[in-house]
Amino acid sequence: MAQTFPAKDFLSSPPKDPAPAVCVVFGDETFFKRHAIRLLRERVVGQEEADCSLERFSGPQAEWRDVAEGLFTLPMFGPSRRLVLVEEADGFVSRYRAELEQYVDRPCAKSVLVLEVKSWPGNTRLAKAVAAAGWTVDCNPLRPMQIPGWLGQWARQTYQVRLDPDAAQLLVDWVGTELGLLDQELQKLALAVAPEGRVLPEHVEQYSASWRTKTIWEVLDAALAGNLAESLTYLDRLLLAGETPVGLFAQLSAALRRFAAATRKILDAEAAGQRLSLREALRQAGVPVYFLEKAEGQLRRLGRVRGGQLYQQLLEADLALKGASALPPRLVLETLLVRLAAPQEPRSASSASPPVLPGRRT
Repeated sequence: MAQTFPAKDFLSSPPKDPAPAVCVVFGDETFFKRHAIRLLRERVVGQEEADCSLERFSGPQAEWRDVAEGLFTLPMFGPSRRLVLVEEADGFVSRYRAELEQYVDRPCAKSVLVLEVKSWPGNTRLAKAVAAAGWTVDCNPLRPMQIPGWLGQWARQTYQVRLDPDAAQLLVDWVGTELGLLDQELQKLALAVAPEGRVLPEHVEQYSASWRTKTIWEVLDAALAGNLAESLTYLDRLLLAGETPVGLFAQLSAALRRFAAATRKILDAEAAGQRLSLREALRQAGVPVYFLEKAEGQLRRLGRVRGGQLYQQLLEADLALKGASALPPRLVLETLLVRLAAPQEPRSASSASPPVLPGRRT
């Protein structure tokens, strides 16, 4: 019965056993924690819980005697088991570690204690006791590369629609990596295509993302088209609406890193005496099929010299935004856009060979 689960597995394939007497839900991904707790609640008291079947405590203010009373005071009527949830319980665990260790050893069989914490080191006596007798659900964030695949799985499981891989990647590109926001967009898309339908990139383009997420791509598209004034106008709108330069840079850099990766693949192929097409390099760099033609035109205009410089420029901008430069954050973004929008320099005879990339040895 005792197990430790990654949250995505716990939600996609819940254990069939009844919930044990003690469960811990830990990590920084709020979306996973909310759904893991919901699943535990439904497992213990059903979807339509009675008032007496669930008791919540706020960890910073909770006292052990009150939590213990909740665990051992069972309703005369209602469900046969009771769930007691301690939210934001990191401080509670620190204050009452000894009492919790004793409780895990001899819990109330008619109650389920759920501790919601951010940190849960697995080498403590309490963590080992819970691992031996209860369930531990790891709700730490997914790596960015895992999110499109998870979205496809979540769409099938929760909304009964098929999410095309390119549509999943486009959704992440537009909305970002916050799972709660991605789930909201999936709900809209599921309504648009109906149950058992297929969500394609054109559906994402038509129905998803706010004007802010669309505008950041307009900032980039305008700069890559050489229209600096238009790009800076869109940037102004976003900053006036409350967006932060750091957040905007994170979205811009995700696309630009693909251009940088594609350029490096082409140069590496040429150095090895091979030939790699621009479209194939972009595909290998992770550009969705739906945007390959557009991306090919943008990278052609950018050119191999600036494409080879992108990694260094993005690193410099990232460090500057984190305090390594005295420039205002807005000016850091504007400098990057100026570089992208500038016309491609003509290649002279001395620059006919592929440029040396940052980190490449000559």
